[in-house]
Amino acid sequence: MHVLDNPVWHALNGPHATVAEGSAFAARYLPDVSVFAALPDEIPPESWDALRELIGPGGVAVFPREIEVPPGWTAHVISPCRQMWLRGELTPGQDRSASREVLEPLTDSDVPEMLAIIKLTKPGPFAKRTIELGTYLGVRDRERKELVAMAGERIHPPGFTEISAVCTDAEYRGRGIASQLVRALVQSIRDREETPFLHLTLENEPAHRVYSDLGFETRRLLDVVVVGAPK
Repeated sequence: MHVLDNPVWHALNGPHATVAEGSAFAARYLPDVSVFAALPDEIPPESWDALRELIGPGGVAVFPREIEVPPGWTAHVISPCRQMWLRGELTPGQDRSASREVLEPLTDSDVPEMLAIIKLTKPGPFAKRTIELGTYLGVRDRERKELVAMAGERIHPPGFTEISAVCTDAEYRGRGIASQLVRALVQSIRDREETPFLHLTLENEPAHRVYSDLGFETRRLLDVVVVGAPK
């Protein structure tokens, strides 16, 4: 199995071990860091008991991989998604209109604003300590100084980094800001000799077009599954 077929497991047992909890049978990010949990590539029966102990009876776990739940467990949500990666070079010249925007490294002090724009634009799960998973960049309105766009790094299996939380306030869309943010993150990831990848729902066709124009290719289609433990 490729690490991107089970990226959370390989991140939690690798670069993100410091923000993980669990065992050799089941693991998850600390709850205030991220919602994702993971099981090994080959899932032994002991994993489901270990996961139930980890999340608690009736608790939920989110998996960005297709997974068959055993009897007694419930698949609450199954969301069809697309996994894309950038193996070649970025497509040149797609976001020249955004070249004047100033990209600002975001820090812990920016988390309240980050949570606010996440709530407004709904790009996907984001917790108060998600910023600890990697670099996050933002763009502010030049006059009001409010955060109007952001993007960052999330799941980090060895050799790969996921670009996530790419979002722009509706008033500022159409200016190429998202493309500029992604380009900057790609450069940072490539400087570490890693490969960028990302996830998006199948219904998010506007984002798919943006990433395709930048040179990202679909690696696979998958379901993000929210499972519930027996009570």
